[in-house]
Amino acid sequence: MAPKDDSGRRMSWPRTLLAHLVLIVFSAIFLVPLLWLILSSLKTDAQIFKFPPEWIPSPLTFKNYPGGLTFIPFWRELLNTSIICVCAVVGTIASCSLVAYGLARIKWRGGNALFYIILSTMMLPYQVTMVPVFVMFARIGWVDSLLPLIVPHFFGSAFYIFLMRQFFMTIPVEMTEAARIDGCSEWDIYRRIILPLSKPALAAVGLFAFMAMWNDYLGPLIYLADERKYTLSLGLASFSSQYGSYPGMLMAVTTVITVPIIVIFFFAQRTFIQGITLTGIKG
Repeated sequence: MAPKDDSGRRMSWPRTLLAHLVLIVFSAIFLVPLLWLILSSLKTDAQIFKFPPEWIPSPLTFKNYPGGLTFIPFWRELLNTSIICVCAVVGTIASCSLVAYGLARIKWRGGNALFYIILSTMMLPYQVTMVPVFVMFARIGWVDSLLPLIVPHFFGSAFYIFLMRQFFMTIPVEMTEAARIDGCSEWDIYRRIILPLSKPALAAVGLFAFMAMWNDYLGPLIYLADERKYTLSLGLASFSSQYGSYPGMLMAVTTVITVPIIVIFFFAQRTFIQGITLTGIKG
């Protein structure tokens, strides 16, 4: 059965074939750097710098993986990164969903104005607030700890609040009104009705938060000085600057760091795409 276009009409097979060819070409373009990264991790250092470059390494070498993972404190940095990512996901979902529920499902004076004010904070680049936030954390003694990378996520994020609010507004109002008539409090409506129906949006926001903190480099660079508290992104940057003469091990460690994001997105892609699609239905 031929797929349908945006207007609901069935596409003819030439258009379908052309659409798939275009998608395959663009997918291949985006996959080339990842493929080169993986193949380079299986080469010796001499093969990586060989010109003209060889795509298929001969012979294959796997020594870069155990060498790279033991050359740097990979497992300690993985633990630090995992702690930050898990706390960031929990804090983001908990805080942003509460704020979004109050803005989307509870009618109160000034709610829309507050929502627009929250959205306006997205226009402020991180570099503008970086210095005052650092000074604040320095005065309370949180610098060189994981707290500045974790605690802010429990106070909401404008972008994630926007996504969740848009999704909450697609849930029929009659469901929450019926729950109020039955005597449910706002907390019970939020916990028993809204959250179970919002799994796609929660998954999308959680995946966004996880990827942001997994790849975050600037935050750990600003707040962490003790190497025992380094994250993977900071440790990888330190590895490349201090030990640039080992490109094979660098490629292997980079490949290992990339794998979790690919695996998580592969298993959560259906829910993730559904959440992104539905968050913009109603404004």
